[in-house]
Amino acid sequence: MISGVRDFTDAQGRAWHASVLQEPGTDYKGRLYLSLAPRDGGGDAVKLDDVRWNSERAARRSLETMSEVELRRRLRSALGRSGSAGAKP
Repeated sequence: MISGVRDFTDAQGRAWHASVLQEPGTDYKGRLYLSLAPRDGGGDAVKLDDVRWNSERAARRSLETMSEVELRRRLRSALGRSGSAGAKP
């Protein structure tokens, strides 16, 4: 995990971690991505493949400047796409 973790709450008040994770490999383009996970560990993390960065600096800066509204929107969208019945947005 790259440095820079943001905590936020969803619309129901559940606490989440937003973090930047890295895929292994030699291709550096877009290997960093946004991951959202319940802070209480009571569910699976959601990988957001559509939010990617080429550098740690860009990823950290983006995560630090994202509003809670943006994080909630991305969480809601990701959970809707994944069809996670166990996770509530």
